[in-house]
Amino acid sequence: MATIKKFEDIIAWQKARLFCNEIFLICIETSLSKDYKLKEQINGSSGSVMDNISEGLGRGGNKEFIQFLEISYASACESQSQLYRIVDRKYIPEEKFKELYNLAEEIKRMILSLITYLSKSSMTGPKYKLREK
Repeated sequence: MATIKKFEDIIAWQKARLFCNEIFLICIETSLSKDYKLKEQINGSSGSVMDNISEGLGRGGNKEFIQFLEISYASACESQSQLYRIVDRKYIPEEKFKELYNLAEEIKRMILSLITYLSKSSMTGPKYKLREK
């Protein structure tokens, strides 16, 4: 795996950003805009997917990064559950639900792959390298 220098390099973050933007468009372009609680919940959970990836990387250590990736994974699961409510309430068509649900699945697979890689890596992260000097 290539060295990650900034969170924007992480493909899971890039996909999470797309997911978050798609959710936001639904929040402002459909009648979901009037379902304030659900709108805020899915807008928050979808944002949490990308935000926790970036925050975890910013912590500078593998253990903390893994912890934040696990939170990101859980936020993707939460968003998927909220997508069910959104499709059940007819805010989006079934096709859009499937597209977004599958995108969240892809992001979750990428996050799990990154967790697995970090768990097996002997590298400890930049904050520990700075302390060694």
